[in-house]
Amino acid sequence: MLKHVLTPLILMLALSGPVGAVLPDEILPDAALEARARALSQILRCPVCQGENIDDSNADVARDLRRLVRERLLAGDRDDQVLTYITDRYGEYVLFEPEAKGVNLILWLAGPGALILALGGAGLVWRRRRQAELRAAAPVMPPELTEEERARLAEILRN
Repeated sequence: MLKHVLTPLILMLALSGPVGAVLPDEILPDAALEARARALSQILRCPVCQGENIDDSNADVARDLRRLVRERLLAGDRDDQVLTYITDRYGEYVLFEPEAKGVNLILWLAGPGALILALGGAGLVWRRRRQAELRAAAPVMPPELTEEERARLAEILRN
């Protein structure tokens, strides 16, 4: 009984993975070139979908970019030349990992910088709370009395 329930469930999960949008007419006959095209398509962002690479996107511009990648590979370009060609035309925005230079350096450093600031702030809050707890747990000692105050206290206690 359990086997009849789990088998379709496992099959559904296996088939529900991401499906590439590459159409059969786009696939190159040379397996090595196609593998390079797929690798490049994974690191290029779709300008329309923004969160998807061009290999997974069904947008027309993503299809055009996939064809452009394959055309450049067929022309004999190296992978870096293909990326340079595309970024020259579409900007560094199409790269999922733009180079860490210039203005992009701010983006590369913003995440780690924010993490360091957050950890430092959390450490400061923790330290202050710990100090407050220690102060609250310490016994409160009465202040020392002067001779005049002791005499007055003794007089009050006698009455």
